[in-house]
Amino acid sequence: MLGIISFLGFTILVAVIAYLSTRKTNEKSSDGYFLGGRSLTAGVIAGSLLLTNLSTEQIVGLNGDAYRDGILVMAWETLAAIAMVICAIYLLPRYLKGGISTIPTYLERRFDTTTKALTSGLFLSGYAIVLLPIVLYSGSLAISGMFNLPGKLGISEWASIWVCVWSIGVIGSIYAIFGGLKAVAVSDSINAIGLLIGGLLIPVFGLLAISDDNSILGGITKLTTEHPEKFNAIGSDTSSIPFHTIFTGMVLVQLFYWGSNQQIIQRALGAKNLAEGQKGLMLAAFFKILGPIIVVLPGIIAFHMFDGQLERPDQAYPKLVAQVLPAGFVGFFAAVLFGAILSSFNSALNSCVTLFGIDIYKEYIDKEAPEEKVVAYGKRFGIGLALFAMVLAPFLYYASDGLFGYLQQVNGAYSVPILTAIVVGFLSKRVPAIAAKAGIIFAFVLYVAYIILSRGFGIEWLPHMLDMQAITCVGTVVLMLVIGMIKPRETDYIQQYTNDVDITNWKYVKPVGVIITLVVVSTYIIFR
Repeated sequence: MLGIISFLGFTILVAVIAYLSTRKTNEKSSDGYFLGGRSLTAGVIAGSLLLTNLSTEQIVGLNGDAYRDGILVMAWETLAAIAMVICAIYLLPRYLKGGISTIPTYLERRFDTTTKALTSGLFLSGYAIVLLPIVLYSGSLAISGMFNLPGKLGISEWASIWVCVWSIGVIGSIYAIFGGLKAVAVSDSINAIGLLIGGLLIPVFGLLAISDDNSILGGITKLTTEHPEKFNAIGSDTSSIPFHTIFTGMVLVQLFYWGSNQQIIQRALGAKNLAEGQKGLMLAAFFKILGPIIVVLPGIIAFHMFDGQLERPDQAYPKLVAQVLPAGFVGFFAAVLFGAILSSFNSALNSCVTLFGIDIYKEYIDKEAPEEKVVAYGKRFGIGLALFAMVLAPFLYYASDGLFGYLQQVNGAYSVPILTAIVVGFLSKRVPAIAAKAGIIFAFVLYVAYIILSRGFGIEWLPHMLDMQAITCVGTVVLMLVIGMIKPRETDYIQQYTNDVDITNWKYVKPVGVIITLVVVSTYIIFR
């Protein structure tokens, strides 16, 4: 009972604070609804970035990978910090200078409307068919198992999944559809604090549990002494992340996710000015360096605690939590986890509403629509999309065991084409719109063919997933540049400043960026 009370109490507190924080924001305007009135400060941006990124599939899945492969999987966390530094110094100033609300809007200005339509379609399909249902389903599994809802409610696990999916979906939709970006960002910031506290409790209790002298240092000593292979960040060519892929596809994955993924970058686009956006990204990058403590170390602790005998690596984190977390903390931790699930869901949903309202409805359905009407129809689209995801998600219960690994691979089908178009758009002035369209289609078809051959036909000699993303990116860049040489634009593209926000750089952005990069590099030197 205490667990349920603490769960409801923390969840309701977050909702009340989010509601109070949005009362003065004009939610009827595009900037007010889609970008929080361009009023987000560094702390809110950082918290929202972190919690939008962290979700149950990452917390459970990455710890499962660490259970199997050790600390080398920290690349997914630590290298994200460098990507955020690049975004803060190079990408964000250009985004805010143009006053854009969505990434496809930039591509429209740089190339043409068809390019925007292609990228909006890729984003929406990826979020609607893949991301939203998966977040709902994986989150429902976690909540259902943590509270043992089938046993307490006297229902089947299948029925429990339905209950959780619709509970998460309805609450997340209220935040995303009726509260706009600011409600999402504020609730994320509060939940991020809870997630940091709750997430740190698990490795702390785990280290105490395995230590001979009931100390954290004793637990760390035992792990490094008895399992030194788990603390090798370099790994081998047979590892899940071969070291060389850090310099190939991993770079692209991180740059896309933190620099051009609408779900993520929308938080920085809502900054009150460039300096606040840069500070928010740098603060998030600092905490990302500490991320392995939450999403990697528990997996290694679980490997020691259960002697590496678990049937599936993904069991590592849930079993560790059940083993070491005191009963009094269960409700709080469940509320924090619920917040992480909500964040991933409502952030993706809010981004879908933004993409549809600005890039689809305003462009193709009603060009003369006032901002209030654009927001209204965006909300209607969001309601329909949420219902679709809530209906689809429970049926993932019957999906194959390889679903999540497959989804990680599939994301490259839209991330590589979009990132390549953005990079070429920034680095060139004469590459024409036809090159962008050809590049996006080429990258999508090539990568989908790779997925079919590797997954569908099981061809083993194909490149690693991350290497294939790098190959696809390089091939697409070459294609676009060749087209640019053959049929260049008649004039250089010059980005115009809209005066929507102050784009004065934070004076410490480069020194802080250098420090963060050096810290990341040092972790590989320490754990080589």
